[in-house]
Amino acid sequence: MDATAKSGTVTALDKVTRHKPSQEEVENAVRTLIAWAGDDPTREGLIETPGRVARAYSELFAGYEQSASDALSKIFREVGGYDDIVLLKDIPFHSHCEHHMVPFFGKAHIAYLPHEGVVGLSKLARLVDVFARRLQTQETMTQQIIDALNENLNPRGAAVMLEAEHMCMTMRGVHSHGVTTITHRFTGIFAEEREERERFFAFVGKR
Repeated sequence: MDATAKSGTVTALDKVTRHKPSQEEVENAVRTLIAWAGDDPTREGLIETPGRVARAYSELFAGYEQSASDALSKIFREVGGYDDIVLLKDIPFHSHCEHHMVPFFGKAHIAYLPHEGVVGLSKLARLVDVFARRLQTQETMTQQIIDALNENLNPRGAAVMLEAEHMCMTMRGVHSHGVTTITHRFTGIFAEEREERERFFAFVGKR
């Protein structure tokens, strides 16, 4: 698998010729779901819902039209010799579970040890957003973020942690409320040196 595909910049859907449904097809699909749920898609409160849902989905899943490489394209190489941890914590995100298409949401913590320069802090938040605005699993999203960091910044080490609550557990199934799922990945120095991992955990308040 090439590095671009690994990071999620190119998805499996991009590799095949596919038909993108028209606005009319999308709205008809929403009407079908409303009727299947047991309501009348022609009643006043629902008559404009298909159009609203289509517009909302365009925003919620905008990540398919965005590139991690573009988000991290601007590197600042004049950093006065700084080579210690750069960490952005508590980055809010919301995504949708690819299994049930219901939301999961939480916060991301990203750190890296610069090698060839640093990236603007807002770009790290944008990177999270690129992958969050797709159908996802938390595990995959964690891996995609750290792969993108490594491919685009070439840091001496990178660390990513996601904390999220999944509505597929609270709204359906076991109905477990207040459960937080934590995933993390470390590469480079963070993976090799326990002291660096401990510093990361201390910074994000998980020590």
